Amino acid sequence: MLLCIPIYLRGVGMIDKNKPTVCGMGIVGYKYGVTNGDGIHCAEYVYWKSMLNRCNSKLYKSRRPTYEVCTISENFKHYEYFYEWCNKQIGFSVDDFQLDKDLLVKGNKIYSEETCLFLPKEVNTLLSVKKSQRGSCVIGVTFNKRESKFKSQMSKFGNKLSLGTYTTEIQAFNAYKLAKEAYLKEIAEKYKSQIDPRAYEALINYQVEITD
Repeated sequence: MLLCIPIYLRGVGMIDKNKPTVCGMGIVGYKYGVTNGDGIHCAEYVYWKSMLNRCNSKLYKSRRPTYEVCTISENFKHYEYFYEWCNKQIGFSVDDFQLDKDLLVKGNKIYSEETCLFLPKEVNTLLSVKKSQRGSCVIGVTFNKRESKFKSQMSKFGNKLSLGTYTTEIQAFNAYKLAKEAYLKEIAEKYKSQIDPRAYEALINYQVEITD
């Protein structure tokens, strides 16, 4: 991966990079540039700006209500700090890895050095909860009106997997919970050698809740 080109010069009339000029809260600083040798934004900057946008863009939050109360630690508002933090993280420079804030602290709403790490896209997608796309039933469950029964299902390796039909919603959820937690353990083993040990432990011990 190409390294970012440092910026040293400060010209008259140039933007003061020691002020929050990115997404209304981010401070770039002068230690690291935001583009590489090809003029393309550095991975560090792309992650950083995307994070800032999620937490401070009214438009983004209107489209993704789960980010309504998300915030960023004071350190992460500084590009120089975030840049150096990224380069110490397992998985940062690996293709198809993404910045995650939810695995270590379930339900977390703060992007910080204590709560964030990098995960494979497959894992991040698996942990994504999209309540807006769900019906009236709890996670992993749908109601079959014709049969008057509850169907349990989940996605596994990109395919829909039926887990059976049940008389009650709680029975269907329990089938989903059992299968999903087993799948998470399987995924943890698959990526064990590639991910942060904290991520591996969190996946092994992950608990699917009926309120998810």
